[in-house]
Amino acid sequence: MTTHTHTAPGAAGLAPSAPAVPALGRAGLLTVLLGAALPLVDFFIVNVALPTMGHDLHASEPVLELVVAGYGIAYAVLLVLGGRLGDLLGRRRMFLGGLAAFGLTSLACGLAPTAWVLVIARIAQGAASAALLPQVLATIQATTEGPRRARAMSMYGATAGLSMVAGQVLGGVLVAADLFGTGWRSVFLVNVPAVLLGLLLAARTVPETRSARPEPLDGPGTVLLALTLTTLLAPLTEGRAAGWPLWTWLSLAATPFLAYGFYAVERRADRAGRTPLVPPSLFQLVSLRRGLAMIVPFALGFSGFMFVIAVALQQGAGMGPVSAGLALAPMAAAFFVTSLAGPRLVARWGTRVVTAGGLLQAAGLLLIGFAAWRTWPDLGVLQLLPGAAVAGAGQALQLPILFRVILSEVPAARAGVGGGVMTTAQQAAMALGVATLGSLFLSLTPGLGMRDALLLTLAAQLATVALTLALSLRLPRTVR
Repeated sequence: MTTHTHTAPGAAGLAPSAPAVPALGRAGLLTVLLGAALPLVDFFIVNVALPTMGHDLHASEPVLELVVAGYGIAYAVLLVLGGRLGDLLGRRRMFLGGLAAFGLTSLACGLAPTAWVLVIARIAQGAASAALLPQVLATIQATTEGPRRARAMSMYGATAGLSMVAGQVLGGVLVAADLFGTGWRSVFLVNVPAVLLGLLLAARTVPETRSARPEPLDGPGTVLLALTLTTLLAPLTEGRAAGWPLWTWLSLAATPFLAYGFYAVERRADRAGRTPLVPPSLFQLVSLRRGLAMIVPFALGFSGFMFVIAVALQQGAGMGPVSAGLALAPMAAAFFVTSLAGPRLVARWGTRVVTAGGLLQAAGLLLIGFAAWRTWPDLGVLQLLPGAAVAGAGQALQLPILFRVILSEVPAARAGVGGGVMTTAQQAAMALGVATLGSLFLSLTPGLGMRDALLLTLAAQLATVALTLALSLRLPRTVR
């Protein structure tokens, strides 16, 4: 393997030169982007496969919700810890370990004989994703500079957004294709060859990096963050299907106290000069703080929409899994094409491009709602095409740029922590989106019918888009 290095600026004359930083080549960048795509694809790939899973495994609705929620909660809870472990043990090592674990847990999901075995395997798969994904951002931050970093971050953002849409499309195609008689199992088994390819490439192309001054793990912070996210996400994802038993309300009531305890522990560690799991001082960075505030409603609305549209198209409009998946293909295509132009638009117009993206996304949702209102239940690919394409273009002008904004001022020494915080906020919001907008849609359907329930849920998502539009006006005008 040929080693490429570049030297950080700042050394001159007799001053000691800055240590050489291993550079991430093109093949290495494509490899870590493959690693970023797999966990995001798998969050959405099951949406259109859930009805087939339920029929095959004789699973009840609450258990099927756990197939989605178990992955999302484990993923969100452990992401920051995954970033810290990469800083401590080496990001390439954690990338390889997380990728291998993701492949093994995907195989376990694909071979699961019962619904509960599938739930357990999905939780393990979420934990593997949490070990894998933070290393991607941290590696990019630590091995690129200037224009190369801007391009790499744009490619990461485009990969993330495209993966979330393409996952649902791919899920429908795989279920319908029934490869070798595997049915829904192929949505998990398809990961195995991708992981093997990723391991082979990563061993040859991804440089090893770690924090120059790694800190020990923050045990109390890790436990409190895990408890905070679990007590929030678990009742919201399972409460409606379970009939809102007492434990759901007790869990939600405990969340603010646990959140304050987590903040107090982290602030104390930060002031003592230690590096906590989520350093409060990191939020002094304006770009990170304002970008995170915007990515939460964006991810919440997006993931909720993807879940709701999958259910509505299959159970209401009578589509099969492949048609339901392909109905969103225009969204994926528009996202991909628009994201290619994103860096040039940002160079000229700055973060006002994000505001324009929000307006486009809102217009797309209105077009989707109008199509549903006018043509239901004959809602198909053709009727959805204009709205899906416009919404996809709008999303492409938001998500990749937000990733760049959030991490633009994070120092390389804290790359793993910064990436973990960002992806935790995004993943927790995605899980909340499925729980809140999904529950709203499913609870409205019996009384109003599926069309009106869909329209009201789209209106709720429009409210999240309005919030992102307002917050986009507070972003720094330029992106480093």
